[in-house]
Amino acid sequence: MEDTGTIQTTVAIIGGGLAGAYAAKLLRSAGFDFTLIDARDRLGGRILSVDEAGLISNDGFDLGPSWFWPNAQPRLAALVQELGLTTFPQNNDGDVIFERMSREIPGRYRAISEERQSMRVTGGTGTLIAAIATDLPHGSVHLNSCLKNMTMGNGCALLTISRPDGSQYSVRAKQLIAALPPRLLANVCFTPAVESSVVRHWRETATWMAPHAKFIALYQRPFWREAGLSGTAQSLVGPLVEIHDATTASGRAGLLGFIGVPADQRLGMGELALVKACVDQLVKLYGPDARHPRATLLKDWAADPYTATGEDRVPRSHPLPSAESWMTGAWRERLSLAGSETSAIEPGYLAGAVAAAERSVSETIGRLESHR
Repeated sequence: MEDTGTIQTTVAIIGGGLAGAYAAKLLRSAGFDFTLIDARDRLGGRILSVDEAGLISNDGFDLGPSWFWPNAQPRLAALVQELGLTTFPQNNDGDVIFERMSREIPGRYRAISEERQSMRVTGGTGTLIAAIATDLPHGSVHLNSCLKNMTMGNGCALLTISRPDGSQYSVRAKQLIAALPPRLLANVCFTPAVESSVVRHWRETATWMAPHAKFIALYQRPFWREAGLSGTAQSLVGPLVEIHDATTASGRAGLLGFIGVPADQRLGMGELALVKACVDQLVKLYGPDARHPRATLLKDWAADPYTATGEDRVPRSHPLPSAESWMTGAWRERLSLAGSETSAIEPGYLAGAVAAAERSVSETIGRLESHR
């Protein structure tokens, strides 16, 4: 492979989702230089807001996380406000639908008011990433950069990065922040090796959203609202097991659903058959107006190699806060984990990514200042 040189930096951040991007923002505010690498051709990680053609959009539909709860997640709410973004409530006005059995007509019920109002970011959750990215220094972000191995020595760490064209380059850093799911980090080659108990802990930590797939049907108008429906539905039949109104703040109408078909079965069905089954179900639940969406979007996170591993194909419960150390041994004073799953509060959620980034940056700055 062609080696195209070495980047010298104080902190290397691996992963450009919300945790990695926010860590970069915090480091810049504190006056530390950094290099942020991500294997994808975009920032955002599991945050993905797209238009009807599936392209990144500042008025998009969320194929990743959609909601947050300001009262329960004050630090995330503060970040949204700090970035100058606006929010709007998830539509819950109207009745909900419950589908119990395939041979029964779905039932219609009055909605129960939520204790916590679900909020959405105007333009899609991706606007969080876009707003952070505008403040990052030119040349500090490197996309299409996949971490292969890292070696420690001479007071720093050397990262070997590969590009899609087969070339590679290196990043030499005093400190590291790994802002990616622990299971993905377990696939990186470390020298010296990370203790087996730590790697086992990483592999046993489920990656939130990784087993799942999300479907969105876009329409000319939110016809379900005209019928007194909120857009919310629950189904024991499927393929969609949970459905919500995905209409944007600008009024672009859509219904989103979480697919309950297991990952391997989705793969066997193929995308065309799966999309047809989803639309057929929407027709059964919402009537003939659902038959002809102007576009459909499907994101299977289990098929995304930068999100899921083979261990993620079987769904597990939501990740819980862990008292077990995420790093021990020789790498403990060099590497901090900032993936949302490593957060002590709300792991897996957007709020967990913010908390994990704040904690890892605090650890990193503390170590840098102790060696000045």
